[in-house]
Amino acid sequence: MKPPEPVPFRLCNPVHCLALGFGTGLAPRAPGTVGTLVGIPLYLLLQPLPVGIYLAVLVAGFLLGIHVCQRTAADVGVHDHPAIVWDEVIGYLVTMTLVPASALNVVAGFVLFRFFDVLKPPPIRAVDRRVHGGFGIMFDDVLAGLYAALCLQLLLWSLGG
Repeated sequence: MKPPEPVPFRLCNPVHCLALGFGTGLAPRAPGTVGTLVGIPLYLLLQPLPVGIYLAVLVAGFLLGIHVCQRTAADVGVHDHPAIVWDEVIGYLVTMTLVPASALNVVAGFVLFRFFDVLKPPPIRAVDRRVHGGFGIMFDDVLAGLYAALCLQLLLWSLGG
């Protein structure tokens, strides 16, 4: 049986729309960076919530991301297509867990997350290469978010808050 023909991205498809960060992943340059910007207003909406609810939303976003990223990648026939950016959104939210809302913190978290997502230090690069499917698309960004979160927390601690 012949595999299905790849289909173009369709923003009217809710699965594609979410995987593409509401269309931000279609940016012609640096779609991962542009897509990560979606995480900022989501963080600002979630940050005042109790930590348990923040984490529950984060886990739900991760689990939903496994599905939407896998399905979108399958629809277009490209594993982890650069336009798929929901993983960046969740990675940024991981970075910002337990971080007080301020303009400086938002920017610092953004820069740190993008740094680790692009650099992919061990074991992130190995996960990116070896773990496939929706879980693989999501998990390397969660790891980058954890690296960035650790650095951001250390920075905040060293600055006294």
